[in-house]
Amino acid sequence: MTSNWTSTEQVVRIDQVGGPEQMKLVAVETGMPGPGEVRIRHKACGLNFIDIYHRNGSYPLPMPAVLGMEAAGVVEAVGEGVSHLAVGDRAAYASPPPGAYATARVLPARSVCKLPEGIDFETGAAMMLKGLTAQYLLRRTLPQGGLQAGDHVLFHAAAGGVGLIACQWAKALGLQLIGTAGSDEKCALALQAGASHVINYRREPDFASQVREITGGRGVKVVYDSVGADTWEGSLNSLAPFGLLASFGNASGMAPPLNLGTLAAKGSLYVTRPTLFTHLATRESSQLMADDLFAMVLSGQVKIPVEQRYPLAEVVQAHRDMEARKTVGCGILLV
Repeated sequence: MTSNWTSTEQVVRIDQVGGPEQMKLVAVETGMPGPGEVRIRHKACGLNFIDIYHRNGSYPLPMPAVLGMEAAGVVEAVGEGVSHLAVGDRAAYASPPPGAYATARVLPARSVCKLPEGIDFETGAAMMLKGLTAQYLLRRTLPQGGLQAGDHVLFHAAAGGVGLIACQWAKALGLQLIGTAGSDEKCALALQAGASHVINYRREPDFASQVREITGGRGVKVVYDSVGADTWEGSLNSLAPFGLLASFGNASGMAPPLNLGTLAAKGSLYVTRPTLFTHLATRESSQLMADDLFAMVLSGQVKIPVEQRYPLAEVVQAHRDMEARKTVGCGILLV
């Protein structure tokens, strides 16, 4: 390939924020990687709620914007200074900037990792953002004193893509994961994945009382909450003294402003708002986290539930299904 080689690729672009209908499949010219970059020919792209937040303006992007934060494929070219990847390598990533809804793209190589031979492209595309999120939550976002086998944790949306991975990972760590979900079917999925207890929050909206009952009145050491507004108060009420509320998403809307005095009144609580991409900010951290995830998947202790597959051209339907809560586990776009 020559240094000025370009090709015409299909990408999913929005020109303004709004509903799923704003996404259009368009042709763009894609060039070669610059210093510190890599060009990847995608085989599959992951579907995530952050893509919806980008599309609807909750997380603003410069317009026009190509959506998508994770994918797997084959390295076509590497830029100057990139030493951990080579042309022909199988690779996967979860990385800013958005742009993964594409047949091929150029992006920073920092968070792109070689995909082990034992993991196929569909799994690789579905596992990076959700799996690395489960990794940084359960391994890095820890309450005072850490987590030990036997400890109780509360995980909302336990039948979602991150949740089903977290259920399995928590079981492998010996944790007692209490999962919430919005239907009996989704609760059953969380139990099958390794949750110790499940709560159907539509039938039991006061889930904090259920958590107290399960834990003998103590509460949990940590709540992992990607739901936001609907679960915020109950999450705080589910914590033991010195417990940690890790708010890592807002599927039901932004969590309300917090009066710090509430943390004192409820038992010297901690609250954090972590993001995956802070943890993936360096090449070293990205590789360590990915190695941990790859090892869990290759060992069979964590299986990646790819439950929805859509052609790239059907991305509008994919987003509609996600927003309607019709999906479970992980979804991918096939390229």
